[in-house]
Amino acid sequence: MDVNAAVAAAAAIAGVLTGVIAMLAFRWSERDLSRPTRTSLHTDPVLPPGVDTVLSVLRSSAVVLDEADAVVKASSAAYALGLVRGGKLAVEPMLQMARDTRRDGEIRQVELDLPKRGSGRGEALAVSARVAPLGSRLVLLLVEDLTEARRIEAVRRDFVANVSHELKTPVGALSLLSEAVMDASDDPEAVQRFAGRMQIEATRLTNLVQELIDLSRVQNDDPLEDAEPVRVDELVAEAIDRCRHQAGTKQITMAAGGHADLHVWGHRGQLAAALGNLVENAVNYSPARTRVGIAARRVNGVGGESIEIAVTDQGIGISDKDKERIFERFYRVDPARSRATGGTGLGLAIVKHVAASHGGEVTVWSSEGQGSTFTLRLPEAGAARDRAHQHPALEDESDPGAPGHTAHTSRTTSSPSPESTAYQTLSAPEVLP
Repeated sequence: MDVNAAVAAAAAIAGVLTGVIAMLAFRWSERDLSRPTRTSLHTDPVLPPGVDTVLSVLRSSAVVLDEADAVVKASSAAYALGLVRGGKLAVEPMLQMARDTRRDGEIRQVELDLPKRGSGRGEALAVSARVAPLGSRLVLLLVEDLTEARRIEAVRRDFVANVSHELKTPVGALSLLSEAVMDASDDPEAVQRFAGRMQIEATRLTNLVQELIDLSRVQNDDPLEDAEPVRVDELVAEAIDRCRHQAGTKQITMAAGGHADLHVWGHRGQLAAALGNLVENAVNYSPARTRVGIAARRVNGVGGESIEIAVTDQGIGISDKDKERIFERFYRVDPARSRATGGTGLGLAIVKHVAASHGGEVTVWSSEGQGSTFTLRLPEAGAARDRAHQHPALEDESDPGAPGHTAHTSRTTSSPSPESTAYQTLSAPEVLP
């Protein structure tokens, strides 16, 4: 009997221990299941019905906090911005806003600058945070990334400021010159001199307004809506004609060459304006009695064959620090020289937008004291090229007597360095101004 009693007592004790262990294991597993995880996208039982669905379609980053400031739910965007780390809200100002809202039930909103996650360069993210109560115990935090919007706003602000400054200069000059003409009404020579200056400033103002219109047009219009095959040699001839007078005044020789019968696909007017701007810049910033070369060729690329049009000058060149900014609107390497040449600082910006809208790009090679080469690369018009191969007579369509027409030289389609491209272009047949 004593043995049986001992066995029964041992069995009872073992049963009690087993029950205690099972209960502890159950509670432990329940706590693990209730802990918020980064990848969990399921609705927690404490969330009101439908909240999970609403949060999943919001563009803003969403975080739901409970009464202990623990994260009940967070969107993947919140983790990407670094708002949530280790199941906690990592931004102290937002956490304080959540506590204040939980205490008084008021909705709060604030804009903050947060350090960019994973960046050691001091870059900041501009965000707008809005906190509102969600039920009786939860708080909802919505965060919207304003970084890109602020960048666009800064660009717009700078553009308006630059336009105002650029317009103010010729308008002010015209006002002063008109007063000078009135004061010198009895001096014909002075009147003629001031009137000449007024014509220069009026021309500069007209050019500025026109380039602003052109820049707005290439930014807003889709050039491929009115796209057509455009002959490259016609674009080159038009660009040379556009700058013939300026080149003749400075005794600059313009040369054209490259592959024959090349076509690009795009808006003829925009392409002509872009190439004309490159040639005009080359002429304006080249010393007297030098050369400006324009060469076109076909090159092979990853996306198919492209057309490269290189414009080379023998000017003073561009420094490395200026190369990265020359395509910015109103940026000038030498503002004093730009005033002398009548430049507006918009020509290269127009070229950049035209190239991008046509699926191409514009690049620059330059060496101080040796000159510069601007290369406009555009997709080739494949259909036009096929028609040209089917009808060889098209190769003789160009008029030898047309202005700017020259014999074309054959070149390899390999991609030489910018330096060799520059000197090859200058060795092209001459087109006298």
